Amino acid sequence: MFELKIITHFAAAHQLRDFNGPCERLHGHNWKIEVYIASDVLNKAGMVVDFGVIKEKTGAIIKEFDHRFLNDLEPFKDRNPSSENIAQYIAERLSSELNSATIRVTRVSSWESDTACATYYVPTRRLSENSDPTAKA
Repeated sequence: MFELKIITHFAAAHQLRDFNGPCERLHGHNWKIEVYIASDVLNKAGMVVDFGVIKEKTGAIIKEFDHRFLNDLEPFKDRNPSSENIAQYIAERLSSELNSATIRVTRVSSWESDTACATYYVPTRRLSENSDPTAKA
């Protein structure tokens, strides 16, 4: 198994709704985002995927967040822009764009400070789930 990781950053403001504490007030972070991609095989060039592809796809998502008030953005209209939800959103978006027969996004970590992060692990489907066309997702 091979695993790649890229790191990127964005700065943004948010406030946590229904939270009894200082984070309920408007505040900002310089988030660090870690994206992990895994594969069992290498391509003809001896790579899982070009790091540039991962950086480009991740950068497009991060650009939507950078220097914005996250609560105003569509992904966080109905859910808090917590580090957990940020990690999940980025992981799901990247999975839909990068996953293939040979590579997949495995996890995304969202660091809101040097000492605190949340990691979302992308669920994997069992082969048996894909083999029964009548099975419910």
